[in-house]
Amino acid sequence: MTLFGQFSGLVLLLLAAMLLSLSLGNYPMTVTDILHFLGALTGISAMDAAQYDLLYNILIDVRLPRVLAAVLVGMALSGSGAAFQAVFRNPLVSPGMLGVLAGASFGATLGMLWHGSWLVIQSSAFLFGLLAVALGVAIGMIFGRGSIITLLLGGIISSALFSALLSMVKFVADPQDELPSIIYWLMGSLGLSSLSDVLWLVPVMLLAVLVLCGFGRALDAMSMGDDEAKALGVPVLWVRYGVIIAATMASALSVSIAGIVGWVGLLTPHVARMLVGPANARLMPVSIVLGAIFLLLADCLSRVISQVEVPIGIVTECLGLPLFLLVLHRARKGWN
Repeated sequence: MTLFGQFSGLVLLLLAAMLLSLSLGNYPMTVTDILHFLGALTGISAMDAAQYDLLYNILIDVRLPRVLAAVLVGMALSGSGAAFQAVFRNPLVSPGMLGVLAGASFGATLGMLWHGSWLVIQSSAFLFGLLAVALGVAIGMIFGRGSIITLLLGGIISSALFSALLSMVKFVADPQDELPSIIYWLMGSLGLSSLSDVLWLVPVMLLAVLVLCGFGRALDAMSMGDDEAKALGVPVLWVRYGVIIAATMASALSVSIAGIVGWVGLLTPHVARMLVGPANARLMPVSIVLGAIFLLLADCLSRVISQVEVPIGIVTECLGLPLFLLVLHRARKGWN
């Protein structure tokens, strides 16, 4: 099957997953009900006013923000993971390698400790995520002139620092009021944002994802080594730091929406490689769509496996481990 056919099939699967996610909840509805409502919303068909108001409240005000958040976070984490794996030429690198997840988590919990609004929490998560990566990159530049190994070591140091700061925030938080909210948020949830909170992030996150896709051919050249890429005319440092900036923005914003959601950025790029091969120009768009599908299905599971909603971070951890073992089984020959 051609890349266009595979990508088209994945997009259709993504739309089907979105419809499934919209249909699930305490007020169950069929796909036909959703399509009928969409027809009434666009003026194509008619619907009783009371039923229209009820469905508008359920689908647009409650479920649509959750679906959009799942798509955005899945795309951001998967695209960032694939880009980092290509930049660092390491299949075990994840979006949190440079400290962005630890920094954003610290920022968000700090906002909760200050009893800030949801916008304050999101802004704090985003800014501290950027600060954590900037610290890791600065360490890599100071001690190794920005080489891959020193960037990784700088990311480990930055992640450890902000993880310690996060532990300090949890230690001083009120155990009756603040700490439960912090712990629940760190386990990941897609149900906290309103439609207005999600919509203003759509253009920023889509831009970051598109930038990562645009670096695909340059990343393919860099996979042969920096010297070979420079000989082909690729501005290696510009590409490397451009990828880091775009991936950091996408990852930090994803944490500000949903908290910590693991395995998406590590697992889905490997599944994409099994489908379309290692070429980043083909891998990036497929990995991004797969990430959105994976997180949508994980969110569906988080709502139906128990009467009380299970944090999505727990679901992705439970799904990610067996799926990654399957990927390792299928890919071990190629890695060897």
